[in-house]
Parts: sequence; structure tokens; C-alpha cells
Amino acid sequence: MTEVSEILKSVLSTIRVPRPGDRVHKDECAFSFASPESEGGLYVCMNSFLGFGSKYVERHHAKTGQRAYLHITRTRKTQKEDDSNSGSGDPPKKKPTRLAIGIEGGFDVEQEQYQEEVKLVLFPDRQEVTSDDLASMPDVVRERVSLSMAGLQAADSVSHTLQVQQWDGEVRQESKYAAELKQLDNGVKIPPCGWKCEVCDLQENLWMNLTDGKVLCGRRYFDGSGGNNHALLHYQQTGYPLAVKLGTITPDGADVYSYDEDDMVLDSKLPEHLSHFGIDMMTMEKTERTMTELEIAVNQRVGEWEVIQESGTTLRPLWGPGLTGMKNLGNSCYLNSVMQVLFTIPDFQTKYVSNIDKIFNEAPSDPTQDFKTQVAKLGYGLLSGEYSKPAPDPGDDPNSSTEPRGDQVGIAPRMFKALVGRGHPEFSTNRQQDAQEFLLHFINMVERNCRSGMNPSEAFRFLVEEKIVCQQSQKAKYTQRVDYIVQLPVPMDQATNMEELQEAERHREEAESSGAPPSAAPRAKIPFASCLAALSEPETLTDFWSSAVQAKTTATKTTRFASFPDHLVIQIKKFTFGLDWVPKKLDVSIDVPDTLDLSALRAMGQQPGEELLPEVAPLPLMTPDVEVKAPVLDDSTVSQLCEMGFPLEACRKAVYYTGNTGIDAAMNWVMGHMEDPDFSAPLVLPGSSSAPGTTPTESLPEEHLVTIVSMGFSRDQATRALRATNNVLERAVDWIFSHLDDLESMDVSEGGRSGGGSEASREPPPGPHVHDGTGKYELFAFISHMGTSTMCGHYVCHIKKDQQWVIFNDQKVCASEKPPKDLGYLYFYRRVVE
Repeated sequence: MTEVSEILKSVLSTIRVPRPGDRVHKDECAFSFASPESEGGLYVCMNSFLGFGSKYVERHHAKTGQRAYLHITRTRKTQKEDDSNSGSGDPPKKKPTRLAIGIEGGFDVEQEQYQEEVKLVLFPDRQEVTSDDLASMPDVVRERVSLSMAGLQAADSVSHTLQVQQWDGEVRQESKYAAELKQLDNGVKIPPCGWKCEVCDLQENLWMNLTDGKVLCGRRYFDGSGGNNHALLHYQQTGYPLAVKLGTITPDGADVYSYDEDDMVLDSKLPEHLSHFGIDMMTMEKTERTMTELEIAVNQRVGEWEVIQESGTTLRPLWGPGLTGMKNLGNSCYLNSVMQVLFTIPDFQTKYVSNIDKIFNEAPSDPTQDFKTQVAKLGYGLLSGEYSKPAPDPGDDPNSSTEPRGDQVGIAPRMFKALVGRGHPEFSTNRQQDAQEFLLHFINMVERNCRSGMNPSEAFRFLVEEKIVCQQSQKAKYTQRVDYIVQLPVPMDQATNMEELQEAERHREEAESSGAPPSAAPRAKIPFASCLAALSEPETLTDFWSSAVQAKTTATKTTRFASFPDHLVIQIKKFTFGLDWVPKKLDVSIDVPDTLDLSALRAMGQQPGEELLPEVAPLPLMTPDVEVKAPVLDDSTVSQLCEMGFPLEACRKAVYYTGNTGIDAAMNWVMGHMEDPDFSAPLVLPGSSSAPGTTPTESLPEEHLVTIVSMGFSRDQATRALRATNNVLERAVDWIFSHLDDLESMDVSEGGRSGGGSEASREPPPGPHVHDGTGKYELFAFISHMGTSTMCGHYVCHIKKDQQWVIFNDQKVCASEKPPKDLGYLYFYRRVVE
């Protein structure tokens, strides 16, 4: 032990005691999904506080020379006893009674009970030092090491802090309507029991409007249960904002919902408001579950097979490489589904998994904050099969052999989620998100982190050609833009079961008028060919400003593929807004084909004898090194945009960058650039100073130009991006990706692909590199969504592996019996190589 004591003395200066603000990674390895519960446990560096599994701790020691690590192992306690009578002497676990995490009555952070063992390990010989061993060492050694060990044990891990922060879903705000709520003197008195919906006679999930006393049923839930939306419809018709849930009224309060504020609220005058309709709050008893209790019940059910597709069949669990489940970290099923599909694509496998050793060897000192490292870690975790093992049943003895359940050990992508969501207003939260928006967000991150070498997002990248023909002059204008996803509209008027839908609508109206409960509505059946036709058919522009006739006229716009990507992503635009601007999801079944041929939609470019519209001056970002006169903007279009509530400068830029081509084009520009950091900033003309102290002729850093050019952009585009951002490389990269439409449009007009001449004589288009080939594809994956909105519900994905469809539902991975291809949200096709 004297030798160990001397070693500790020599490395004492490298052993730190955690301080407030230090990031302690004691739950997850920086390079793998090893944890204290894994075989071999977790080693926490006592200097950097990074965690490493037994496979990677030697690598860290060799690279840094660090010798002292805290070794943490956890073993799951056997739970043979009944939950209500724990033989260990510990109190029985309580069921959650509060919609909260990490506070009394909320969900327990620790899902299972573990016994933890810690000891100090010295490398390279892995000499172990226990607390008892420290007692016999010199005071200076014992005190420093003991403080460090105790500090690491007491510190919250980064994953715990990020993912399971104390959260209380029951904290409600006072409604802005409560104090001055208008109540009608209509003589309505509500009895203390026996309520039913005044429209459909439903006797549960009833809400009383606090303005007129109407008793109506609540919203229909995504699984078909709940009410028939009559209380919501009443608000939309009357504007009466507050309603109380009958059956939840007690002397302590009740559930009050504000439709305008779209949330559960407090009503400080609730006794007075109830008394107006003859309800004595002090004598009421609870007979219905509160909304909190309902939400808790839903949260306890999340992940159950019954609430997703294929619930009627017993599915066979699958294990092995490429069949690894992912834990739901709290509404992270959108991320799980997208990443499962992406790592089925060879480009992502090659970039991150095949090169994993090189990526890990080149990782920075804190690999938890390195994008390539964390993506590679996730990819290897999904593809290796190391974590594709049956999850142990919490009630079983760990050493007993029982029939494996459907759940897997799987991987928990905490570091990955924290990194890709950092700084994002939505993806940094635990709220449900749109899988399509996350896919684009992740692709953007890949683009920004692949400035040299292979870029796997090119597998999705394609060019879209838009051709606008002035109907008065018959002259045309060609523009190109980069895209990654094809968004298919859903033409409801093309449903093949239109008679059935119309009949169901008549029955619904009759049921509403008679007060009878409506029957379940049939699902609209839309041909995929109709969706494709709606995308490709010419669009009429009624307010197009033609440079040929120098006036507004009618034009037609046709959209075609200027290139076909290796992998095609199709989004079915199921989410829309009703006439009342309430978001809704279209309940449709679309016969999405297994094979797809889009060859007929390839763009042809300028045709022989076809005249082009004269260029509109000034072109966006055209000549940054010359003086530019103030543009003449279409004031009427600017005014129309301003009337919609957009900032004046954003409206001016929209009209400027679309060349006075009308309200439709300007509106599209606005919608595509609303997230730009300079969206509301004043319009800066090409050639003018973009910031104090800069001039158009200011020299540009050559290394910045080289970096941007290496990403596939032209030198001219890189120059414009740097000039627009005061030569700051990071801002220039962000800027160029947020202005791709403008850059592509400008480059085409300067003589890009849309110019005349034979195919062989055309120069390849400037800007981002695109793969091109045949337009024939086969379906290999799709992501499905359940729920009324992308911001709620649940996502799962189906992936075709070795001619077998596999369903990935978070930690459950099973052979699919009846893949619901007609109900998907995002579809993924790969090119068929002939």
C-alpha cells in the first residue's frame, strides 16, 4: 500500500474536487453507451470528470496521462417481494400523483433500484484503492482523494441535469380573463350531478362554459377516446374563453381551461363564477379524473404496444446488429425514429461508423461536445448489436433465465440529444417535435460539420427547377433551388371513397342536429398518383410582375427535378389548418407504392426557340464590388406583406430578393427566411458596407474562402457569404445555408443549368454538389405519427431489412406483420440501380 500511497502523492495535483458548474459525466461513457450498470462499470476521470467504459478508459489514459479514475459499478437489486411490501425495509414505491419530475408526488427519476460500489483505480496497472485503504494513507492524500470521491458521488451528472430536471407540469398561471369574466344572466342553473353533453348526450369528460353555462363534451383524444369536441366548437362559435371540468370541482378547486390561452389556468374567482350557475363549490365532491391524473395515466402508458400500429398481432422481437432499440428520453420518439432510418443509409454508415476509430482518435479533449464523435457513437451503438439484448424484467432475479420480453436494453441517446438540441428553442426541450423538422435540423448540422471530406447529407440533396411563363409575352424564367425533402400535398377532393365520406358527413350533421352521438368517420382514401399530380401540375400566378411587359399579369409556374438524389424523402402534408385556423391532421390513407418512377418529372431546361424574360435589376447579391443604386421595389407588394404583420425591412428584402415578381414569390421568401437571424435587419445592398468599419473591397481571409469552397460552393458564393457577415467564418457558413435559394436563383440567371445549349455543353451548376441519376426508386423505410398534431402523440418507424419489414418503437424492435404503409408521414426511397 506504500507504493500506492506514493503514486497518489505524485498525481495529487491532477485530482480535482468538483465545484459548482463543473460538468460531471458519471452516467455515460463519452465514446459508448457504457454506464455504471454495464459490464465493467464506468471510470470517471478525477481531473476532467469525463466518463469512460472499460473499453475506452485505457485510450484516455494513454492520450492524457491521467492516472486516477473513480470506478463506479451498479448492480440491480432483486425485487422478488410485492411492490406494496418491500422485504428490504425500504418503503413501497408510491404511484405518481403529480404531473412532475424530481419533486414530491411526481414521477420517480430512478426507474429501478441499484446498489452502487465505488473505488479509486490507478492506471496503467489498474491498482484499486478502497475507502478503507485511504484511511491508512497520509492526511494530505486521504483528504484530497476523499473529498474528490465524495464530491463526484454527490454531484449531479450532466445527463441527469439535462434530461431529468425538476419539472412541475401542474404550475398554472392566473387566466387573464378570470378577474373580469363576463357571465350571462340567462337563468341557467346546473344540478350537482347527472350531467350530459347538450349536443351528443355524452356523460363523461364534460366541461361547463363559465360564460353561458353550456355543458358540452371535451376534445377527442388521438386514440379515439375522450369527447366529440363540442366544448371546443362552442368556444370557436362564441369566443367564450373559460370552461370548468365537471366532476373535478371540490372545495379545493377544479380544472379550468382557457381556450384562448390554450392551457390549464387558475381562476381566483372560481367560487363566484360557479355560484352564478347555482354550483356551491364547498359541497361538491370529485367524481371525474382531473386533467393532471389523465396526463399521468397517459405518461405511464407511453411505449405500450396497444397505442401504436400493429397492436392486434403478437410481434416477434428481433435482436442483433442493426436491430437496436432506443430509449425514449421523454417525447424523444421523433429523434429515435429519424436516427434509426438515417443509419440504415450507407452514406451515414461510411462517414461515421466505418471511420469510428479515426474519429475517436481525433476527438477533442471534451468528446461529449464534439458533433462527429457523438454521431459516430450513436451510429455504432445502433449498428453494432452490442446493446441489442433483452431488457431484464425489474421483478426478476438478474441471474434467472426467463423468456425475453420485447423491450431491449437499447441505448439512451442523452449526450447526442443534448448536443444536437443545444441552443435550439424546440429541440433543447423535452416537448414532442415534428420529425420532419428534426430531420432538416440534423441535415443542417451535418452540412455545417462536413466542411471537408465526405458529406453524407448529399444523399438527400437535389436541385429543383422552377419555370415561370408569362402568359402575356410567353417568355419564361428559370430558377433553381436546393432541397432535401419532397413535400406532397393531399388533394382531399380526389378521394376514391368520396360518396362514403359525403354520406358520413350527412350522418354527422344529422346527429348534431338531433343530439345523438356521431358515428366514427371513415378514413379518406387518396391515390398517391393524385398527390404527385398536385405537386407537378402548373400553378397559376395571378399577380406576377412581368419584366417583359413591365406590368402585373398572369403566369404559370411549373416545378420539376433538376437532379434526382440517391435517397428521396417524401413528406405527406397531413398537417394543415382549417378555415378557423385551428391546426388539424388529415385522416387519410394513401396507397404509397413500393417502387416509384419519377423520370417524367425531370426538368428539361430552356427549350429551343424559347425566349427568356429580361433580367430584373437589381439581382440579389449580384455584384458586391460595385456601387449599387437603390432598388425600385413594388410598393403594393411590400404593403401587402406588412399588412400580414411582417416587419417592414423583411418585406422589403422579400420583394427585392424575388425581383418584384409578385406577392406569391415574396410570401414564399418570407416563409423560407423567417428563422434567419437577420430577418428583420435593414436591407443591405450588394456592394454596400455590411457593418461599421467594413468596405466592399476589404480583403477576405483566404483560409475562410478555402474552407467554404471545400464544402462544394463556388468561390464567388463564398466571397458573398463572407462579405455579408463581416468575414466571420461561422456566421458565413450559417448565412450561406440560409440563403441557398437566393444564391441558386442568382447563379442560374448568370448562365447556370437553365441556359441554352446541349446537355453536354452545359457547365455543372455552381453551389452545393448534388448526386444525379435515374429517377427510379424503391421504398425502404417510413416514419408514422399517431396523434392530432406533430407536437403531441407518438412516432414509430418501419425499416426494410433483408426483405423483412421491421418496426422500431423506441426500445421495442420486432418483425412487422402488417406494415401500415398507407398511414405514414415521412417516406424514404433509395435509387434503383439498373
